[in-house]
Amino acid sequence: MIFSSIIFLFHFLPFTLAAYYIAPARAKNTVLFICSLVFYCWGEVRFFPVMLSLILINYLCGLAIAHFEGRRGWQRVFLVAALVGSLGMLFYFKYANFVLESVNALLGTHFAPIEGISVLPLGISFYTFQTLSYTIDVYRHDVGSEKNIIDFGAYVVMFPQLIAGPIVKYRDVAAQLHVYKHRYSLSQIEEGMTIFTFGLAKKVLLADAVGALWTDIIGVADDASVTFVGLANASTPLVWLGILAYSFQLYFDFSGYSMMAIGMGKMMGFEFPQNFNYPYISASITEFWRRWHMTLSSWFREYVYIPLGGNRKGLRRQIFNLFIVELLTGIWHGANWNFICWGLYYFVLLAAEKLFLLKHLQKGRVWPHIYTLFFVVVGWAMFVGNDPGVQFGLLFRKLFVPSGGVSPLYFLRNYGVLLVVSFICCTPLIEKLWDKLKKRSWTRVLTVGLLLVVSTAYVVGSTNSPFLYFNF
Repeated sequence: MIFSSIIFLFHFLPFTLAAYYIAPARAKNTVLFICSLVFYCWGEVRFFPVMLSLILINYLCGLAIAHFEGRRGWQRVFLVAALVGSLGMLFYFKYANFVLESVNALLGTHFAPIEGISVLPLGISFYTFQTLSYTIDVYRHDVGSEKNIIDFGAYVVMFPQLIAGPIVKYRDVAAQLHVYKHRYSLSQIEEGMTIFTFGLAKKVLLADAVGALWTDIIGVADDASVTFVGLANASTPLVWLGILAYSFQLYFDFSGYSMMAIGMGKMMGFEFPQNFNYPYISASITEFWRRWHMTLSSWFREYVYIPLGGNRKGLRRQIFNLFIVELLTGIWHGANWNFICWGLYYFVLLAAEKLFLLKHLQKGRVWPHIYTLFFVVVGWAMFVGNDPGVQFGLLFRKLFVPSGGVSPLYFLRNYGVLLVVSFICCTPLIEKLWDKLKKRSWTRVLTVGLLLVVSTAYVVGSTNSPFLYFNF
């Protein structure tokens, strides 16, 4: 069940909000927990035991760590148990077959793949990190342990952010989970609906529309009757145009999902952290990672980079710590070598900026933005290199070895306006315009209502298009 589907928009979400609002104050977390389990089991019921196991492991380990207060050795035992149990499940489902395939390719062995794990449990990368942040924070005394398993379960499986984030730390919502009366206000509900609507519009009006350009090039879609270019037949300018379109699609798709999640959380009285802050206007790769998938960057900084020493142990150690974080970032995104290469690619860029490049970038005005956007778009070419219809080597040859083929002129005529609109929507310009429009209630209601109607019409008239980050 995806947010931009008819069954979610017209059935699940209205029913869940109605049940949540009319439920007694102390039953709201129970309603949220049950509805979130229904949401998850709708499409992934066979992986329900995996999620339940992660909830129980971290809940019980959190209680045990609190119970052995002052006995650091025992606390460390239960922290390690939570880490091994949680990361062990993530490794088994997400990386085991990749490791076996890599060993077979490297050593010429013939280990058979593990059956039954070809499909990744939805959201496992996200909710594993959430549960681990809770247990680590309890161990660090940053938060107290949660005694009520329903409240803890509601935090883990909260459906708005369950599948693709934002990655919400327990301490971000702990106080809100325990506010039973007056958890939300009418103004919060209105603001949440507005954010949700803008997120839905990003997904169906921008991401799906501009993503069709990339689909037209690589030739992957549900409709077999449609004629595609095919990557091998595309000219170098057309491939660059396609990768640019994919860059827009990924941003609008993921940031749209995050906005919908933040909006639904706000409608229920929860304040989720921001996940995107116009990353494509960045003037360095360092700045880009402060603006892109901010909750993931924050997680790695707090639970990996700083514990390794952060910036405190000299330049060499900083570079090593950065290497570990970027390698893990690539691995987190997927069990494939293209994601590992993508993570190491960003390590090289970030290390270069830390060593010498950043001071030069800070002196420029225009070229740092061009430099950043160029290398980010190239990075997305690595990122998409394992998708259906994409051959990694062929894609990069097309990008960097000039070749003829189908011209981009036809696609510029059909998608040119949309690409310009996409570029504008990657900047704060629309937000500044909205700040002026929302000052008057009638323009605010009219704008949100129109966006909701148009976006819903697109949902009704098209097939479901999954969010791209569902794969992670």
